[in-house]
Amino acid sequence: MARMTTSLALIALACAGTALGAQDTAPKTSRPKCAANETFDVHTGSCHSDSHTAELKSQKDRPYLIVPRKISPSGTPYELHLVETRDEIYVPVGVRKPAGKGPFPAVLVGSGNGVGGFTRIETALYRLEPMMDEMVKRGYVVAFANYRNEIPEAYNSASRAKNLEDTISGGARVLKSTATLDSDDYISLIEHLQNLPFVRHDDVGTIGVSHSGELQAKAASQVTWGGGVLIEGASYEFLAVDTSKAPRKDGVMQLQDPDLVKKIANKQKAMERIHRMKTPFLHLGRDRDHLQGVFRTLYDWMTEAGVKDQTWISADHDTHGYGLLYRQEDGSYAPDAMQKKSFDEWMSFFDKHLHNTAQR
Repeated sequence: MARMTTSLALIALACAGTALGAQDTAPKTSRPKCAANETFDVHTGSCHSDSHTAELKSQKDRPYLIVPRKISPSGTPYELHLVETRDEIYVPVGVRKPAGKGPFPAVLVGSGNGVGGFTRIETALYRLEPMMDEMVKRGYVVAFANYRNEIPEAYNSASRAKNLEDTISGGARVLKSTATLDSDDYISLIEHLQNLPFVRHDDVGTIGVSHSGELQAKAASQVTWGGGVLIEGASYEFLAVDTSKAPRKDGVMQLQDPDLVKKIANKQKAMERIHRMKTPFLHLGRDRDHLQGVFRTLYDWMTEAGVKDQTWISADHDTHGYGLLYRQEDGSYAPDAMQKKSFDEWMSFFDKHLHNTAQR
């Protein structure tokens, strides 16, 4: 009965408010026009500088979830971590570690675009299991990353997302200036590994194929870590390549020539990013790849900019992403001599830059 009485009272009040509103003929105050670097606050009715932003949490202060899992059918244990990202959603990463408390060096593995959620991680951990077995045996924590899918061309169309104070509800929500990108997720995953209790903070490495190679370049313009391996890193967004000027065959860009790539890329924009980079990289090209000129241009311009410890190796192999050693579809594992050589090259790179002294 009390609830019904309250409801009737609210209806009466609402009706009274409507009537009063109809009688109120005073002119409304117009919303002020804010400058380009200002934001309108609906609570104060005034403009203030965009520099007044909400503080971003450090990755080490962000909570994460751990789900114990096993790789099927071998039963090899791993941990599925759900990692909070820059805009407070969670992305998955599968983590394997050696026996013991550590701390250990760690390598984050990725390939292509983010897709498929945690099931993609389970598939990758199975297909890469023999290769990762060797890495764990050598004393590395090894993880496979997933992240949100790419928004095409968004990297060059807006500045990196930043936190804004909540001028809408007046609460404690975190608002974003623009969409958070997959490269921001990648940074969160690197920093997550750096802050795990069984990982040596300064000895985290990354390795990735194609778009996952480009993600390393994008991340390295924002943060620094132990070292990375770009396997055919498709960094044409990072290099601000005008893809409308790229020759195509059956719809596929043909950018084998680094001189052509340099002509249609925005070198000024690319070098602004490159000059912020400090992470050592091993660049693995593939002689016949249609983006070989992109791979080489990144290496050339990083070297020109004076970014230390950049190494270029290219091989003539049929398989895109030949540097990651996968099981075949039938479950067999038989990397060829060139793939084994590539594995030894990038593992030696990590041993050096991640200071791995474990018995091998």
